[in-house]
Amino acid sequence: MRRASYAATAGPRPVAPSKRSTHRTGRRRPLGRRNLHGWLFSTPFLVLFGLFMLFPIVATLVMSFTDFGARNVTRPLEAKFVGVDNYVRLFSDDTFRKALFNTACFVVAGVPLTIVLGLLVAILLNNGIDRARTFFRVGFYAPVVTAIVAVAVVWRFVLDPSDGLVSGLASELGMTAPDFLGSGTWAMPSLIAMAVWRNLGTVMVLFIAGLQAVPAEVREAARLDGAGAWQELRRITVPLLRPTMLYATVITTIGYLNVFEEPFVMTQGGPSNSTLTVSLDMYREGFNFFHMGYASAMAYVLFVVIMGITVLQLRLLKDNTR
Repeated sequence: MRRASYAATAGPRPVAPSKRSTHRTGRRRPLGRRNLHGWLFSTPFLVLFGLFMLFPIVATLVMSFTDFGARNVTRPLEAKFVGVDNYVRLFSDDTFRKALFNTACFVVAGVPLTIVLGLLVAILLNNGIDRARTFFRVGFYAPVVTAIVAVAVVWRFVLDPSDGLVSGLASELGMTAPDFLGSGTWAMPSLIAMAVWRNLGTVMVLFIAGLQAVPAEVREAARLDGAGAWQELRRITVPLLRPTMLYATVITTIGYLNVFEEPFVMTQGGPSNSTLTVSLDMYREGFNFFHMGYASAMAYVLFVVIMGITVLQLRLLKDNTR
């Protein structure tokens, strides 16, 4: 009895580590060696990143403080250091200010249209359409993966003032369609409409993924409480989609600040620079006129604008996503 009571109160005996476990712990690699192996496996990526990303970024920053031009392509060390003259010249350049204004118009008009239309299409494809849902999803996403040349051909046919689809419909109604791409008044709205149509699929996919993550129980509880479609959208769907909306807004804004392909293919910045954007102006200065130092300064001004707007959006919208 004494032995049994002692065994009950003493608790389990400590188990001595086996030889097998000590043998395993003794073979653990030192932390420094594991880190070395990690760096060795990362070396190919680091080399490629340094050559094709980091070096061009640093070189562009250095070039923005020089008068680097076509003559310096073979003799880069002969470029003259001009300090901040390129940056000062930018804001006294009427063409750059016009490009900056046009880019702002793209952002102010294009981002809200893309976000709102993308959300509406996502809601319809997620809840309102039961048959051929995959067909419509592919149809809305197809412009995202379509080459800009093919997109330009379609839109030139649609907007052609003589034989285009819009002009044909207008003539059937007894009206005359304007020259959408040749008019300083209509060229910018036409390119914004094209950009919204082309980028709608990306936002739609993001919102569909966000809608599918909304718990069905929450919607059912709202319907049982008597909430209508508008109240469900306003009180439940949109608040729960705020993280997705933040991400979609940020990437859409960055895309429109960098808009280049649409005006480059459709209008070449015309007529009279009415569709000239900062990216297109940068391309012209760097590769048409070979003012590479000036174009580099333009690139870093655009970079600062993108960073500032992105940080502002994250601070304004992030508090609402918690």
